[in-house]
Amino acid sequence: MHIVLYDNPEQRVNLYPLSLTRPIGDFRVGTLTIAEKWTRWMNVSVSYLSADYLQLKYPLSITVGDVLIINGGICPDATLCAALDGLKVGEKLIENKQFIAAKTDIRALAEACVNDFAAYKPVVYRQAYTAIRYPEDIFLQNGAEIIKDFNLLTKGRTSANISSTVKLLGDAIFLEEGASAECCTINTLKGPVYIGRNSEIWEGALIRGPFSLGENSQVKLGTKIYSNVTVGPGCRVGGELNTCLIWGNSSKGHEGYFGSGVMGEWCNWGADTNNSNLKNNYKNVKLYHYGTDAYRNTGLQFCGLIMADHAKCAINTAFNTGTVVGVAASIFGGEVPPTFVPDFSWGVGENAGVYELEKMFETAELVFARRNCKFDPIEASILRKVFEITIKQRNNKI
Repeated sequence: MHIVLYDNPEQRVNLYPLSLTRPIGDFRVGTLTIAEKWTRWMNVSVSYLSADYLQLKYPLSITVGDVLIINGGICPDATLCAALDGLKVGEKLIENKQFIAAKTDIRALAEACVNDFAAYKPVVYRQAYTAIRYPEDIFLQNGAEIIKDFNLLTKGRTSANISSTVKLLGDAIFLEEGASAECCTINTLKGPVYIGRNSEIWEGALIRGPFSLGENSQVKLGTKIYSNVTVGPGCRVGGELNTCLIWGNSSKGHEGYFGSGVMGEWCNWGADTNNSNLKNNYKNVKLYHYGTDAYRNTGLQFCGLIMADHAKCAINTAFNTGTVVGVAASIFGGEVPPTFVPDFSWGVGENAGVYELEKMFETAELVFARRNCKFDPIEASILRKVFEITIKQRNNKI
């Protein structure tokens, strides 16, 4: 059996700008990406069925046989996996008309997706499950997913040694090989703490779980990390973090607050950058929606910043409550950014312009090289397509 994580086109738009550069199944929620979760829960290979321009980087890697096609935004759990094990070819699992999964032959997959699995026999699922339908679902579900991933990753295993210099409350902590923590305080009484391979927690850091730190990442001196925080692989963080995710290969290395938000890959925050996550009037926060070119009421009182891949901001940037920053936006200029910064923006305010592709590529090559990665033609082709998709937003806002 092989799993295919499927991106419904409408669902992709609901998750823009985060889904512009990756399939939904590649979103990190908790410690693992959604695809990594399914691989471990079901012990099978996983691939993607997403937008055509993403398939070179995220291929559909099966050509024959039966497949279990799963909504790319759904996270696994024991009850859901048991239900999927019992699914037969030609059946689909649904909940209140929401598509969860279907079992099909790979030869019938494309037609089934086009027809929205209408001909498949419905099997009703009546249990709760975790689904990522809008960007805010990622940080809202993060704490619970850290706990699930912690149990999944550490079951039957022994943590690396923890230094005697660490002030540890509780014992729900796991260090992978090569991880280190010195002269810091870690509280696991509210949730577990997972420290990835070759990562570091520096002196004076204060951490409260649930918290997950990816491999080859650093938590800098005196950093304050509250509950429900994920810092993915290849990151460096400082300042104050609360109920937020940094997916990977990004830096928030200085003082400043990041809360109730999501930051993609290859991002950088300048020193003393902050985001607000609560309006002065305490009303619900609205987020920009690409599909309607309007603001959608999240129903949340706390909602901070959604920042897509490759975005950067200068020192002392102040993000307003409910700000959406598009792919490869470069924010500077001394003004408070608007609550929607279009993809490939260059600056904000009266002098804002367009970040031309070739110049953006030059920067990306340097950023990738700093982490011993190569900015290759496939990465460039994805960004060219995103530039094309988001022309309307730039024309309307810049």
